[in-house]
Amino acid sequence: MAEPNTNPPRPVKIIAGADPFGTDLKDALVSHLRSINIEVEDLGTSSYYSIGAEVGRRVSSSSAETRGLVSCGTGVGVGMFANKYPGVFAATCLTPSDAQNARSINNSNVLAISGKSTSKDSAIEILNTWLNTPFKAPCPASESKPWDDEVLCFLDNSVAEMSKIGKEDEEKESSGSCSICCLVKNRELNPIEMIPGGSMKIVRESPTSAIVRFKAGSVEPAHHHTFGHDLVVMEGRKSVWNMSKGERFDLSVGDYLFTPAGDVHRVKYYEDTEFFIKWDGHWDMFFDEDLETAKSAIEKETV
Repeated sequence: MAEPNTNPPRPVKIIAGADPFGTDLKDALVSHLRSINIEVEDLGTSSYYSIGAEVGRRVSSSSAETRGLVSCGTGVGVGMFANKYPGVFAATCLTPSDAQNARSINNSNVLAISGKSTSKDSAIEILNTWLNTPFKAPCPASESKPWDDEVLCFLDNSVAEMSKIGKEDEEKESSGSCSICCLVKNRELNPIEMIPGGSMKIVRESPTSAIVRFKAGSVEPAHHHTFGHDLVVMEGRKSVWNMSKGERFDLSVGDYLFTPAGDVHRVKYYEDTEFFIKWDGHWDMFFDEDLETAKSAIEKETV
């Protein structure tokens, strides 16, 4: 999530995108940004809701030095969907005064522009104003005077408080909506002695299911089981090499994989990873290589 920054410099990177009604204006603004030596990642053109959401998602997961630029017919739709992501404060600005207020009061980090009602010259003026106005700076809303101490105190607290809105509801919904998460909640996982960094907790027998966790950097050497197993990644990121079939699977949150009985497979964990796994019968595991051999092979594969 983008961390709040109460006094950021001019952004070092802009992530841009538009729908068909905003593409021409977005292209002009991207050219302008590059002419003033600001890096731009141009995501191109898509529907207003998908491009707004994608810019918002990327800004949300970036540092405070990265901001967003979106454009559609009105500038409203793209802003609405960019704001679906935590830490994103998209503002539709039709005038330079709007841009000044949005930066000064709201610490806006995504600028939304109307492709149908804003000329290229006006849009460049709006963009420049938005780029150059610091958070809490004098603005039209303050009658171009410095904010008084009471308002400054409010603004100092506002960014962190805004970021909390909706989080409690999301956590409640998340804790109550996932039956797998409910199974593992408050359960202590036991170390997997055969593989450093791994732990597991059986949550059901016959058919057997378990929650498994591995620390970032862990490796499962090539091995096989007498049973096939299904897994779903709940957290983190991993790669599975099915050596019997010569296939590689890169898995992240929500991804599913079935590995047939007897198939030899090797696993690498890039982040702290947790997954749900189900199989028929009793647990067994037969190694086909040692840990150092596995690490060497993965290093060559991922270079």
